[in-house]
Amino acid sequence: MSNLDFLFVNGVVSPPSLTPSVATLLETHPGAYTTSRTHNNGSVLLFWERHLNRLANSARILLNSKPELLFEIGESRASFSGKFSNWDSAMKSLVNDLMRTALPVAVEDMKVGEELAVTTLVSGNMENWRRNEGLDGEEMFREVFDVYIRVGLYVPLEFGLRENGAHLAAVGPGRAVANAKYSEWVRVRKHLEKLRPPSATELILSNDGDHMLEGCLTNFFVVCLRDLTVYEVQTAPISDGVLPGVIRQIIIEACLKHGIPFREVAPSWSRHEQWEEAFITNSLRLLQHVETIRVPCSWSSLESKSWKDVNWEEKQFKEGPGTITSVLQEEIMAKAALEGYPVTSLPK
Repeated sequence: MSNLDFLFVNGVVSPPSLTPSVATLLETHPGAYTTSRTHNNGSVLLFWERHLNRLANSARILLNSKPELLFEIGESRASFSGKFSNWDSAMKSLVNDLMRTALPVAVEDMKVGEELAVTTLVSGNMENWRRNEGLDGEEMFREVFDVYIRVGLYVPLEFGLRENGAHLAAVGPGRAVANAKYSEWVRVRKHLEKLRPPSATELILSNDGDHMLEGCLTNFFVVCLRDLTVYEVQTAPISDGVLPGVIRQIIIEACLKHGIPFREVAPSWSRHEQWEEAFITNSLRLLQHVETIRVPCSWSSLESKSWKDVNWEEKQFKEGPGTITSVLQEEIMAKAALEGYPVTSLPK
């Protein structure tokens, strides 16, 4: 591993030789997590306030609806009632305190052109819960939850190059508790990997083979011909069961700002002939144009043992990102300059 791989557990750094991959970390511990990255040679952490809000919200959703995804051992919802009255402020304060310790250590040996990927996992510690049941509020929060901050080297892809386009394959149903980002999803999505064609760089989720929801790691957008002359950007609504991605929200804001028609509707494969552009987003890639997307000719064939047993229909897009995709990419980068926290002075 690179010497820029670090794992901080409640502010204490582990030896580099014991730093797990992101996937291993998430498979090992339940909890809510978020992944961001630095920008401008590691000087700022992108969209950090948005990530903190999403992290706090994801953990709250799990606590109230699926505590077994937040703690090692599931507990009834009533067990936690009233214990975390200042949830958002307690989580943000704790995570920011620990992030201010971790990031300055990680950026010391960075080189020009390098960035850092930062994954923050908040996991309930049941042993500490039982030991501190008499506490309340922020004090209880700090005793009950462990915070894992995994930092590693990340080299962003150059936007616009054909060879950096994404190749997608639709392979399976959407996620449960989709409005929260949680570590258990890493294990759940493993069963989809057997259906990944070798050329596919991201897997797309769909419940019926027609309405495209999101990627395993990304949100999915198309630029679709709405009528003879008007195009609109489409992406599945949160109500369909997709993750409320940080960059997804920025795309929505960018469309409104530039007067680009936008509709929250799951792109329909039955209308893929009207798709002129497509792109995916997440907080590492930011925005990546799509070169190809494959969908099984028969959705029932996904019960096969391997991608080789599936007959695919493929949509190829024009070479490189389209006009609307490029406008939205520029807007994301402009937002990045405005919403980046210096890594040496994160908010308290």
